Amino acid sequence: MSSFAQGRFALAISDRSGMAFPYNEMVREWNGALVHNSEYEAKQPQLQPKPTNADPQALQRARPARTEFPTEDFLPDNPFQLNTEAPFLVPTQTALNVNAPNSGLVNGDHVRFRNVKTPLLTADGGSYYKVVELELATTLTNAINATDTTITLDNMTVATLGNRWPVSGFMIIEKVNSVTGMFENEVIEYTGGNRSNNIFNVVARGTSAPYRGVSPEKTTASSHPIGAKVFGSRPVTMIQTTSVDDANTTVTEENSYLVPALVIPLGIIGSSFLAGGGLQCTYGPINDRA
Repeated sequence: MSSFAQGRFALAISDRSGMAFPYNEMVREWNGALVHNSEYEAKQPQLQPKPTNADPQALQRARPARTEFPTEDFLPDNPFQLNTEAPFLVPTQTALNVNAPNSGLVNGDHVRFRNVKTPLLTADGGSYYKVVELELATTLTNAINATDTTITLDNMTVATLGNRWPVSGFMIIEKVNSVTGMFENEVIEYTGGNRSNNIFNVVARGTSAPYRGVSPEKTTASSHPIGAKVFGSRPVTMIQTTSVDDANTTVTEENSYLVPALVIPLGIIGSSFLAGGGLQCTYGPINDRA
């Protein structure tokens, strides 16, 4: 049998384009077509897809979704500044300007301050706002049951505690279950009362305070012993600032807010008030225990 020619000078007709190409430059595709190597097309992978299993439809140990309970956030260095130009309730009562960028708070929220390191001072070094006053931290002076409608607080060595707390708002009484070790805090809404004697009238027991526009699940009214820890909160009024960006668009931001402050003692009215609070002060909901 005779051998085939090498085809160095032969031509072949492409099955794709119908054009003549050097015979030695021809290749055969997966479907048997003889084409020039410049026309070659590989087989489309989707013509022979690899078998796959169906996607799983459920988790083996699934848990229902839940809304995370809000927690504390850090404030910038020395975030508190007394604002004497924003009176709230009486002519001598002022407001605290709180520097809190991107807080997510809205008007009417109630915040609790914690981990305050230093008091607020006047320019001459005098203290006009103590740490315990910033944190609204105190204790019960009388035991209460689950239905009592008045609450008496310790003044914590500061003059007339009632002048330091908002006229109305929310307080929390800390309670730990002696058996389980779990927190069973109670949030109480209050108003008025005999403030000169640190007595507060109860509006609602076992309630909750709004935070970031949402009121968490209500707490449960219960009894509390003498000396139980009590913490207060303050209502928020957001401060809006506007600026014009590079695109000549007006941008509105809320990077700080006002909260009611103390009644300024007459001896320091007109003083220059410095920012304070120290490093890593925190703000958050009045109750962060679910």
